[in-house]
Amino acid sequence: MKNNIITCAVYALTIIGLSACSQEDKPEIPTDAKSTPMTFAVTHPAQRTRVTDTDFENGDKIGLFVAKTDAPLEIGGNLVNNEALTCNNGNWTAGRTIYWDEGTYNAYAYYPYISPITSIGDMPFSVNTDQQSASGIDGIDGYEASDFLYAKADGLSASSTPVPLTFRHIMSKITIRLIKGEDFEGEMPTNAKVYIHSTVPTATIDLEAGVATRYSRGTRTTIEAKQDADYMFSAIVVPQRIENRMPLIEVIMKGVSYMYESTFNFKPGTEHLVNFVISDNPDQVKIDIGGEIQDWQ
Repeated sequence: MKNNIITCAVYALTIIGLSACSQEDKPEIPTDAKSTPMTFAVTHPAQRTRVTDTDFENGDKIGLFVAKTDAPLEIGGNLVNNEALTCNNGNWTAGRTIYWDEGTYNAYAYYPYISPITSIGDMPFSVNTDQQSASGIDGIDGYEASDFLYAKADGLSASSTPVPLTFRHIMSKITIRLIKGEDFEGEMPTNAKVYIHSTVPTATIDLEAGVATRYSRGTRTTIEAKQDADYMFSAIVVPQRIENRMPLIEVIMKGVSYMYESTFNFKPGTEHLVNFVISDNPDQVKIDIGGEIQDWQ
């Protein structure tokens, strides 16, 4: 019995050894770029410094282009052409599996998704003039539909590592806080309306560079701001400079209009903070420019 046990043990060790040698001798299969699927790590601007509620949600869609590093981005003929990626529990997938190819590439992404794309260098885009209500784009409101986000990743090649798509804002934002003046009698109502006047809502976007430019022939109009809290309002504005003094911010409260006229420079990727003091006399409007936040979260 003892000899049989020893014999079995030796036999087993021999089999294990042969199996190990067989695995070690097996050559590694080289990575085939055309068989390597793309995966994506998408980061909303709000995720870069903290976790907030202003993150991508299930069903959100971004547009993706992937083009050779030594070739200009085109509407068609790239490795990936305006492919829609949809968010599902933090994972971003296309309607098909997207595979790499040999060589190095740049990835370009934007939000919200638009189809069809009519131009790479001068893609038309407009912010909503009603940013309080639904926009009609996948159920998002007019504010979110106006907040054009952009991401670019350079020098990529076939890999199982996800493509990093870190988004940034390319529009401008104005945040207005209503403050009760010393001579304002009673409590301020929480149902005020805030409007941004005299800005052009249309722009052209360079998808290769990630730059929005005010449409030179656009008509100035009025934007209704989104109410974020009782006395806080915000709006997305196309980057532009208002060089001549004209109506800029209007607050309507209890049927009374409080109008502020000024010049202003709406900078790209910048949140402009404004304190708007409500006094008893609507002709004595006071504001305080509270500062700027670059590439707001």
